[in-house]
Amino acid sequence: MISYLARLLDMTVNNGTLPADWKRAMVIPIHNGGDRSLVMNYRLVSLTLVVCEQMEHVIASYLRQVRGKNDW
Repeated sequence: MISYLARLLDMTVNNGTLPADWKRAMVIPIHNGGDRSLVMNYRLVSLTLVVCEQMEHVIASYLRQVRGKNDW
């Protein structure tokens, strides 16, 4: 399974595109407390695909390494 996932991520990076499903998020309102009828008592949470989140983490880690080596 991991080899298929690694290949998918590699193809995505090499092509410079993301699958349309990876760009979608389900937005869920989370109640913070207080009156449930007031919109200001909610915060929004975006749920995205785990694969996309992991890819973002890998890219961010790589960019932090490059920044550290090059004193950006």
